[in-house]
Amino acid sequence: MYDVITVGSATIDVFAKTRFSELIKIIDPKGETDLLAFPSGSKILIDELEFTTGGGGTNTAVALSKLGHKVGFIGKLGTGTNSDFIHKNLKKEKIDMLCAHGKGHAGYSVILDTLEHDRTILTYKGINDELRHEDIPYRKLKTKWFYFGAMLEESFHTQERLAEFAQQHNIKIAFNQSTYIAEKGINHLKHILSRTELLVLNREEASLLVGKDSMEGLLFRLKSLGPQIIVITDGKNDLYVVDEKYVYTAKPPFVKIVDTTGAGDAFASSFLSGMLKKNNIEFAIRLGIANSHSVIMHYGAKNILLSYKEALKAMKKLKIKIHKKKI
Repeated sequence: MYDVITVGSATIDVFAKTRFSELIKIIDPKGETDLLAFPSGSKILIDELEFTTGGGGTNTAVALSKLGHKVGFIGKLGTGTNSDFIHKNLKKEKIDMLCAHGKGHAGYSVILDTLEHDRTILTYKGINDELRHEDIPYRKLKTKWFYFGAMLEESFHTQERLAEFAQQHNIKIAFNQSTYIAEKGINHLKHILSRTELLVLNREEASLLVGKDSMEGLLFRLKSLGPQIIVITDGKNDLYVVDEKYVYTAKPPFVKIVDTTGAGDAFASSFLSGMLKKNNIEFAIRLGIANSHSVIMHYGAKNILLSYKEALKAMKKLKIKIHKKKI
């Protein structure tokens, strides 16, 4: 029996660090947007190049495994050295490979660093979009939870089939979408949302789904779609959680940001870990913040993910204050 089976993308992440980028701010009727700019027609030297594995499916699988859970991974890998690299990395992290292999290229992302240490990611989805119903080893899917990362095309439809399977076999679903999924709207996601126990997303994604509102307004709009627990993050601002009885708020403590890649995956998977370990929202919030803060203080989505023992120490050090009020 698995604690969690993650279902999502797997990529090779290439971090390209250079000093020759500019950050441009534009303001239009929709608000303020930051743009990463490079001089046109120039050859720019890269100061440092780093290769790691990424993708929501593998990031969360590794985070959960390091926190002490028995984890399986479902996704689609191709042929060649990139897929081999991903496969070996996950096996090294004690993750059971329930994934499929096919003819095609593994996902690939180029991460461009910015002056403010946020990031712009150029992503090639590759074979990640080709996970099919017949690729799933249903007889092996004995688990307490599925964790669904963002998937597109045929892979998204396969997740819908897995959501039905989960409902039939009393498996809970945690769903962490992305901006490009949220842009497709509620109707596109309702088949999964109506079967979701835990929904984790950021404020931008929440607004794309149900329209702009206060954080509490967003929580209750999303809750009406089916999920029992909703978590909305908002960068350095307060995060909000709602369950059956309370609304919780917590402000992430200040830390020096080096790279935000994978921080959302670290938070969401660690929040789920907290629920698995203690079924306590406040503990889950603290565990999620501790692990995501470790990630953003280093380069790479997986490089400094914490063990459970390390996370407990970090939680004590951060002294995260949580407020709750009855609904």
